[in-house]
Amino acid sequence: MTSTARLAERLRRAREECGLSQQQVADALGLPRSALSKIEGGTRAVSTLELTKLVDLYAFPASYFLAADDDPPPEDVVHVLLRAIPEMARDAEVGDALRFSVMLYREGASLRRLLGRALEPMVPNYAAPVASTSDALRQGETIALEERRRLGLGDVPISSMADLVGNQGIWATATHLPDGLSGVFVNHSTIGLGVFLNRRHGAVRRRFAFAHEYAHALLDRGRTVTTSRRDNASERSEMRANAFAAAFLMPPGGVAYELRRIGKGRPSRHAQTFFDAANDAAAGAVVRERPGSQQITYADVAELACHFKVGFEAAVWRLKSLRHTSTAESAALLEQRDIGNRYIRILDGTRGGSGQTDAWDSDHHGGLRGQLMYLAIEAFRQEAITRGRLLEIGRRVDIDDGEMLDLAWAARPY
Repeated sequence: MTSTARLAERLRRAREECGLSQQQVADALGLPRSALSKIEGGTRAVSTLELTKLVDLYAFPASYFLAADDDPPPEDVVHVLLRAIPEMARDAEVGDALRFSVMLYREGASLRRLLGRALEPMVPNYAAPVASTSDALRQGETIALEERRRLGLGDVPISSMADLVGNQGIWATATHLPDGLSGVFVNHSTIGLGVFLNRRHGAVRRRFAFAHEYAHALLDRGRTVTTSRRDNASERSEMRANAFAAAFLMPPGGVAYELRRIGKGRPSRHAQTFFDAANDAAAGAVVRERPGSQQITYADVAELACHFKVGFEAAVWRLKSLRHTSTAESAALLEQRDIGNRYIRILDGTRGGSGQTDAWDSDHHGGLRGQLMYLAIEAFRQEAITRGRLLEIGRRVDIDDGEMLDLAWAARPY
């Protein structure tokens, strides 16, 4: 096969695997459809500018098209996502958003390689077989507490899941996903580990999804892609990830401490024993709490939800799983979710009952934007990329040229 025929075939294959029609691609390039048909047929040459646009549109590395051998190139991450998320081919907004996010992850991976930084995961691999539902729940809880210990988090709330995930070398951003899809985890040789969250969901729900997808990075790394949908929630791996997220965001010790802080969580009667130094003997008494004082109310749940930055329902279920509430008490609390969320809005007006905003979500590209800026500036400082590449990356994350240059030059000592 000639180089022209090979390039034409790969351009056609890339377009089809991305779920795009010839007319859609022709419109993106500003060409008539007949011109694109000739390019894919090998009867019209493709210009350097056109090929550059196609590389960006298909979210493929240029090497995919320009490799000299006739062997099929390795499957691209976009193709993997297309199989796992068929909505990408049917919904242009979803498809464009995910391709754009993949492009940003590729930029970051390329910069890491230029700087000699490995793409290998920084997080441990806790992969283990799941024999039953109870096994999945136990594993999720156990690994969450082990990971908190490894990270030195103790029992305190996690201030930013976005920062935590990014600091572990995992790309993450909120993007357009189908309504029934809360998150996607990807492990691919071209980008490393990456997470995509549904930006249509509230910030509190995304925070839980962050922890859920982080669990997949720790426990299900053997899969190239893992999707978290409503219709696969009963799968053991998904149940394990949910158990992990609940324990990671609301550790047992932290929940117990907060309940004690607000005067809850003790039995109505309990024995208290102490050492009597004067008589050199043990002494004690039965302590009776005021009737009804230990009942956990919706307001207590809202306090816990705000403290740990989770949703009202997540807090209710966590209290039940830790046996701070009975099945009947939990059901009664869930019936008060509306008033509970109203109370949360009063306690924490910055995020609202459904989590309208937070510091990370106010930035469209979130922590990823900052990571790409830092890597680009460092690569420019080390003369690993040109001024033009620096500015191109800046534009992709909505930083104007002057600002990007100021930031980059300030990092150079010469």
